[in-house]
Amino acid sequence: MSESFSQRPTRIVVDLDALSGNLRAIRSHVGVPVMAILKANAYGHGLVPVARHLQAQGAERFGVAFVEEGIALRRAGIHLPILVLGGILGRQAGLLIEHDLELTVSSIDKLRKVEAAAQTLGRKAAIHLKIDTGMERIGVHSETCGPFIEASVASRWCTVEGIYSHLACADDPDDPMTALQLARFHDACGHFTRLGARMPIRHLANSGGILHYPDTWLDMVRPGIALYGVLPDPRSRRTIDVRPALELRSQVVYFKVVHVGRPVSYGATWAPSADTRIVTIPLGYGDGYPRALSNRGQVLIRGRRLPIVGRVCMDQFMVDLGPDGTAYNGDEVVLIGRQNGETIRVEDLAAQADTIGYEILTRLNDRIPREYVGGE
Repeated sequence: MSESFSQRPTRIVVDLDALSGNLRAIRSHVGVPVMAILKANAYGHGLVPVARHLQAQGAERFGVAFVEEGIALRRAGIHLPILVLGGILGRQAGLLIEHDLELTVSSIDKLRKVEAAAQTLGRKAAIHLKIDTGMERIGVHSETCGPFIEASVASRWCTVEGIYSHLACADDPDDPMTALQLARFHDACGHFTRLGARMPIRHLANSGGILHYPDTWLDMVRPGIALYGVLPDPRSRRTIDVRPALELRSQVVYFKVVHVGRPVSYGATWAPSADTRIVTIPLGYGDGYPRALSNRGQVLIRGRRLPIVGRVCMDQFMVDLGPDGTAYNGDEVVLIGRQNGETIRVEDLAAQADTIGYEILTRLNDRIPREYVGGE
């Protein structure tokens, strides 16, 4: 972090002890190994610091979306198995193998490309087979996966470490889609038994599966947003005691009185009905804070829940203190987190911005410096 960035009043604070507690709670709940998902900068919490901490806390494996994330972890000294979950192009296969990354193989064609790269390098590739049980994203359809599994088992240059699919509706504890996907996945795994082959690690449960569907836990689970203490969906049930690990804080940088009828911010979308006191906060959509919170969001200042007024700008937005409100330059502003007994959750912002908690977290970019507390 550069000195100029370190002086920024806006910051993300990540509680490493909360992450440790969440990992323990999930592991205790499911009773099987955990692949901690670190994609998208560890859901906005910081890829390398979170990986180093969770490795020290005993996470069994990591999952990332792209080869670049996996390489960044290897260069940072992470030695645990790392699965690249996203679809790959043939030209990327050698790079994954060179960095000892486990590959997602999602078709016979992809298998052949991985085999060719492994043979060229003279070392076997560790692969996980992706089965499509209803997501229609990547993977061989479960009903036609027999030849794909047989070819993978017979491969001289690939070792099948795992087989997995992804649940489309597990965030909802009452959706029947999950039971259908589980049945399809079991049918696919049955090919290993038919072939007399060793059953690889079967993994299916994402955060929703972990929270709601014990039958999906199988040999390993893949917690994403729940690991960071956030529920995946408003319909989700808090069946595990996880707590948020991230707070977003800033400070007041300007105060003024705005007279009745004088509009605030771009587009003149809001004006006070009486003289009021307005403060400016140095954070905006350029940092990943949603513009959709214009005239809808709230912040905490001096323990009071106060409204955002006018449009959120690229680097700043304004908050209405009311005609009698008080705040000074330098006063703390909480955008996500707790202050004097009041709390603003990621889930609250998502509801106000008409989006999901995943987007709120992963949009928080590297313009915002991150601080890490706990985890000694």
